[in-house]
Amino acid sequence: MMKRYALGCYLGGAAAARAGDEMSGPALLLAGPVLTGSPSSGSSLLAGIMAAAAVGGPLFGVVLDRSARPGRLLAAALALYAAGLAAILLGLGRVPFALTVLLAVGAGLLGPALSGGWTSQLPRVAPPPGLPRATALDAMTFSLAALVGPALAGAVAGTAGAPAAVAVSIALIGLALPAAWMLPAPARSALPAPLPGASAALLGASAPLSGASVVADLTAGLRAIVRNRPLARATATSVVSCVGQGALLTCWPPLGAAVLGGADRGALLLSATAASALVAGAVLSRHPRPPRPDTVLLGGTLLLVLAPLLAATGHPAALIAAVLLTGAAEGPQLTALFAIRHREAPERLRGQVFTTGASLKITGFALGAVLAGPLATWSLPGALVVAGGCEAFAVLVFVCLPDPAEADAPFSPPGAV
Repeated sequence: MMKRYALGCYLGGAAAARAGDEMSGPALLLAGPVLTGSPSSGSSLLAGIMAAAAVGGPLFGVVLDRSARPGRLLAAALALYAAGLAAILLGLGRVPFALTVLLAVGAGLLGPALSGGWTSQLPRVAPPPGLPRATALDAMTFSLAALVGPALAGAVAGTAGAPAAVAVSIALIGLALPAAWMLPAPARSALPAPLPGASAALLGASAPLSGASVVADLTAGLRAIVRNRPLARATATSVVSCVGQGALLTCWPPLGAAVLGGADRGALLLSATAASALVAGAVLSRHPRPPRPDTVLLGGTLLLVLAPLLAATGHPAALIAAVLLTGAAEGPQLTALFAIRHREAPERLRGQVFTTGASLKITGFALGAVLAGPLATWSLPGALVVAGGCEAFAVLVFVCLPDPAEADAPFSPPGAV
């Protein structure tokens, strides 16, 4: 009974924090111009947060791995992130805008705590037999946040004003603090054994690095990702795939305008994508014999090759199919990525593996969005083809980094991820 409560507390806190994070971006985009009078201020704030999140993950992962009470560290990070958003809100229009952007950068350094940092603690909450299902449920909190956050930001901004939307996002992050604070502490008396199915390379990387410097720990975390073939393959594939996802995201609003008659309907396409991902995650979490996560990662990426090409046809039915296919691919793909990280990450470096992976994905996503913006203005079908090409390249990355152990590996039972 206690285990079930612990998992419910974990999922509730993760969902609240991630919904607040997903809500904060659109809320800042709306609040910046309202409070400063500059149309570009909102995007500048969001860029500052995302850029800092891309570089803050590895360092936060080192601190998280070194902490005897990582849950309390996560709670402190969430509190500081919320405080940073509050400082931005209070500073807009009152202090020089450059200082507000610096506040956004400072807050963004803690962004990986809401994604990879939190997920890295899941094995301490869910027992090994229930870890595959818990991983799928954890991935669903991202889809739920992507569905609820932007919609809630728009609704609150429309009724109470854009600053109120930022305040609500701060409150949601604050709701997650108790769940983070109560996360179980790692056992320090003995190093846990690798999870079932972990590759042989993990055994040598799992030794504690007592007395190691921060730089040494950072280097060890990167080595753990690069030298472990399944982990390196999953990380590289997901990062390249995120470039395509960022490009596709940029295309939804103009697609709504070109195919459905209004740019505002692009937001509906985003919601439909998140809903489809949520449904796909729910189906995967209840599967009695889930396939190997490596297979799911490859399958999801293959589907993401097809989705932008369907959307590029310009037919409404094909666009709806592309939206549903995108969500059905992204949800299981994220679940599979988490499962591979849980399976392969050395216990001593688990936080780094997750937060570094989150930072790399943020970087890839932002790069895709930046590249596709001008391209979509010039040629929307061209931008969609580029998005599909990025996903095809991600498939190529997966194929070119084979795992020698897979040829002899048996089918993973439900309790092995």
